[in-house]
Amino acid sequence: MEHGTRRLHLAGVTAHPTARWTVQQARNLAMTLGCRVDSLRFLIRDRDSKYTRSFDAVFEADEVEILLSPPRAPRANAICERVVGTLRRELLDRMLIYNEAHAVATLTEYIRHYNGHRPHQSRRQLPPDSDQPPTSAAVTDLQTHRVRRQSVLGGVINEYQHAA
Repeated sequence: MEHGTRRLHLAGVTAHPTARWTVQQARNLAMTLGCRVDSLRFLIRDRDSKYTRSFDAVFEADEVEILLSPPRAPRANAICERVVGTLRRELLDRMLIYNEAHAVATLTEYIRHYNGHRPHQSRRQLPPDSDQPPTSAAVTDLQTHRVRRQSVLGGVINEYQHAA
């Protein structure tokens, strides 16, 4: 997750992560981000043994400083803790995930919704991928405007937009 924009990224899914797997996911993410990785200054991570020196080296090669969160201090990385809770409440507590392929498909669709449509209070109700400047919250008169609902993830989540 990018703190500034609240943009989510899916690095990988596995039931049994290892140090080698984690390093490969870091490489994949760095390649996916491409030139956008230059805008990142810090990587905040916990002290799990899966994050080895090789993992850190992937990001340090792009001049990203690695910051370790203190042991047993979830508030030190509150934004990521919050998104994990949101992910559980809005998606994982409502669906039964069958296998890794289903998890990837479900998380990919949720991340599309989260980055492209879901409003974020810290961004004045704009989604992370929005390029609109924040405006003041205007009340919409629903008598003169029609609203269109689109189901996401089989109806677990709904997206609402102005209809033409």
